Parts: sequence; C-alpha cells; structure tokens
Amino acid sequence: MSKILLVEPNFPIPAKSKNHRDFLPVGLLKLASFHRNKGDEIKLIRGNQYFDDFYPSQIKITSLFTYWSNYVWDSVKFYKEAYPKAKIVVGGIYASLMPEHCKQSGCDEVFVGVDERVEKFKPAYDLVDVDYQIAHTSRGCLRKCKFCGTWKIEPEFISKKSIKDEICSNRIIFYDNNLLANPHIKEILEELKNAKHNGRVVYSESQCGIDGRLLTSEVAKLLKQARFLNPRIAWDHGYSQKKMIKKQIDMLVAAGYPRKEIYIFMIYNFEQDYHEMVKKLNQCQRWGVQIADCRYRPLNQISEHYNPRKRQMSDEYYIHPRWTDRQIKLFRRRVRRQNIKVRHGFSFYSKKLERLGARKKRAELMSK
Repeated sequence: MSKILLVEPNFPIPAKSKNHRDFLPVGLLKLASFHRNKGDEIKLIRGNQYFDDFYPSQIKITSLFTYWSNYVWDSVKFYKEAYPKAKIVVGGIYASLMPEHCKQSGCDEVFVGVDERVEKFKPAYDLVDVDYQIAHTSRGCLRKCKFCGTWKIEPEFISKKSIKDEICSNRIIFYDNNLLANPHIKEILEELKNAKHNGRVVYSESQCGIDGRLLTSEVAKLLKQARFLNPRIAWDHGYSQKKMIKKQIDMLVAAGYPRKEIYIFMIYNFEQDYHEMVKKLNQCQRWGVQIADCRYRPLNQISEHYNPRKRQMSDEYYIHPRWTDRQIKLFRRRVRRQNIKVRHGFSFYSKKLERLGARKKRAELMSK
C-alpha cells in the first residue's frame, strides 16, 4: 500500500465568480477513487501543507489555467522541500498545454492529457463539501477554436450513451466542452428528465457555452424538460451572427425559458474590437438576455496581474492589439451593469437600484 498526496494549488479563485466557484479538482477526485481501488492511502488538500504523520511516496498536483502556473510552481517547490523522497507528478490543463514549461518547475513528471485508467472511476465526492456533482457526457470537441485548448488536450471526441448510473446528486454541472455534440444527447436529456436522487428531481447546468449551431427546437424542449438551468449560447464571433443567435434564443424561449434566464457567452479582448462587442452587448439588451463574459488570454500566457481598479499596461496582463486597457475594464463594467438591469427588470442602472435588486433576491431566497 502506498501513500498518495493529492494537491490542488492555492489558486486565486474569485469569491464572487460563479464560473470559477464551480471548478472542482475533478481529476484529483477521480485519482482518489483510482488509488483507493488499489488499496492506497490518500489525502486530498488545497495549498501547501506539511504532515508529520503522512509521508507520501507520490504527490500528484493538478493545474488549471496557464496564467496560474506560478501557483503550480510554488506547490512543486514546497513539496520538493517538504518530502524530498516523494515523486512529484503534475497534470491538468497547464501541464497538458505547456508540458516543457511545466517540467521546469522541478517536478519529476508531467502527465499530458486524460488518464484513461482513471477516467472510468467516479470522483470521490466524500472528500469535498459540495452540493453538486461534476459530469462529462463527452471528452474533446468537434471544433478547433483558436481561443480554446480542448482540441489539443483531448484531440479525440469520445461520447457516452448514458449517464444515469453516474447520478449521485440533485445538481449536476456538466464539464463537457461541447455538450450538444454528443450524438446521444437526446437520450441523455431524457434520462435527466426522469432522474431522481434521494426521491427529489435533478437539476443541471453547463460550465461551457452551448454550441447553438447544434441546437434544435426538439433539443431546446428537452433541455427545459430536463430542468437544465441558465442555458448559455456561445456567440464567439462577429455581430454578423446576429440572426443566427436570435434564432437560437427564440428556440429556447419557445421551449419555455424566460429571456432573463438565457445567457449569451462572449469572449472579449479578442478579435472583435470593443465597438463591435458593444454592438453585441446592446443587441443582447434589446433581446432581454444576460451576458456570460470571458476575457481572452493566450493559451501560452504564464502569468496574470490584471487589476480592475487601476490603469495598466500590456506588460502587466494580456491586452489584444485591437483593445486598450480602458476598453477592457469599461466593457466588463458595462456587462455587469447590463446584467443587473436585465435580471431585475430595471430600465436603467444605478448603485441604489443594484442594492435594491440584491435585497429583492435575498428576500426571494429566504421565502423558499
């Protein structure tokens, strides 16, 4: 029996960011189940900690975004000094996208891609305090978008026919990079529609935006019937896609989704300049839908010093040639204020109305 230490570095997860808050070290949780099955003793921790009574033979460190690489390096350095005889392996997104750079951290091994031996195991949710589970109906993606590294990390698109035996929570967050690309998505949504856990129905969300090019009226109805919350349509390209995006929104509305519960996923600080992105933003306000925005960083960016509260230069964080620091921060502010207006039905934004909307939301939650 071996002792295995599983480490999630102390990544700077923003407290108010729903997208980041729902990140779980699912790879480490599957590794925990894998090693338990072998009879190994495991310990899962976040950050850098030393244990007098637990000397691991292997330390497995996960990684997320490339621009958080310094947190991975910091953990490697700490555990190299704390447990000099242990073998240190780094895996995950950064490790898979930039393995040579990751190896310079001083780790003993870099694991690239998905470990098929581990993938078949269910995550060890008993090790974390959450009220949801993570699920994949597929790995990989049919697309090869320039801003995304999925097709590099998971070059083969692999899909499941069923997930009903994996359901172990009343809330599921799908980590699929292209959920609707699964050829069995209708059957899976039917499973979710009829699914119950502990006698209660199951609700679902997707971490990534939906590829609306694959959306049909039938699938939209199944998403609603399967209690799929807050669908997010990806509007990755220019304003010229307006008619296509409207058609996708209309399908979701016809399926029963209120407009304010529909999100449009947008990438800014990328190829469309600020002015074109504002046109998209204004169009979403006319449609009455919210925005889920993502600031672009190159896939090989290894540091991030973005600060929304001060003026910055391009040597502090990535600023696309078509954007300026002022435009990046102004766009983010406009998205936030517009979402508050759409969410609460306000005709204009003010801090007073924002506080009113927050109190209204708290009252609704307390009444349930």
